[in-house]
Amino acid sequence: MNLHDSGYKKLFSNRTIFRQLLETFVNQEWVHSLDFDSCEPLDKSFISEHYKETESDLIYKVQFHDREVYIYILIEFQSTVDPFMALRVLNYITNFYMDFLVNNRDVKKLPAVFPIVLYNGGTPWTAPVNLAALIEQTPPLGAFALDFQYFLIAENEYSEEALLKIRNIVSTLFLAESHYDLDVLEVELLNLFSSEADKQAVSLFLNWFRQLAFHGRIESGDYQSLEFIYRNEEEVKTMLVTALEKEREQFFQNGLLEGKQEGRIETAKAMLAKGMEMTLISEITNLPEAQLLQLKDGLSP
Repeated sequence: MNLHDSGYKKLFSNRTIFRQLLETFVNQEWVHSLDFDSCEPLDKSFISEHYKETESDLIYKVQFHDREVYIYILIEFQSTVDPFMALRVLNYITNFYMDFLVNNRDVKKLPAVFPIVLYNGGTPWTAPVNLAALIEQTPPLGAFALDFQYFLIAENEYSEEALLKIRNIVSTLFLAESHYDLDVLEVELLNLFSSEADKQAVSLFLNWFRQLAFHGRIESGDYQSLEFIYRNEEEVKTMLVTALEKEREQFFQNGLLEGKQEGRIETAKAMLAKGMEMTLISEITNLPEAQLLQLKDGLSP
């Protein structure tokens, strides 16, 4: 199983993240009329032998006015671009339609399916998005020629500047993939936590980093830095403070509290540098606010 494929699939199974992908990166007017509150990843249990679910694709069912539309997302992380991607996507969709008919025998028309290819690779996307470009034009078949096009979202086509202007979970994901900079990601994660109402979506994003660190795709220290930022914003009073209280008790029991003082000071300096609230830093580090003020003065240029 490809870690990136399955990780992305889990991310975009979240409604908030899915909605951000479409509203931010799919420049189609009809997107703004979708009912994202009722959208859901397709339950694949009804699918028979034609359509085969993979770790790298996802289908959403979304209400559009008085009817349903399906959004098909194919996640592509191959090191080389598949020139026949248009054919692959078309094959997935026609197989989906075959199974749709099996399970909806009285249907008069097939539902609309919007195909998205989400590309994460490092090389430029060079494959045609239109099937017609893959088919010989001789003889000229005119109206009888096959034609089909998918919507491409290539992460590496967005500049760091453009992504920093968007500032949502998906743009931060693209930023991490195409313009990895831990210092920038720390700031953006802090912004996400402050501005994003769906904390579960932010947690999924952080968990994605945890999986990358676990599998050696990024430095474990990078993940720990991002987790530190995340925890401080909401969970510190219910989780981190509790853990530190237990830690302090253990220090007192073992007579080791004095030896940890230097580490607490360094932690306090890092939190002060990020502009965290003085009272909260004192609560976490168990350092008096007067000492924190001295440390803060020492940080000033």
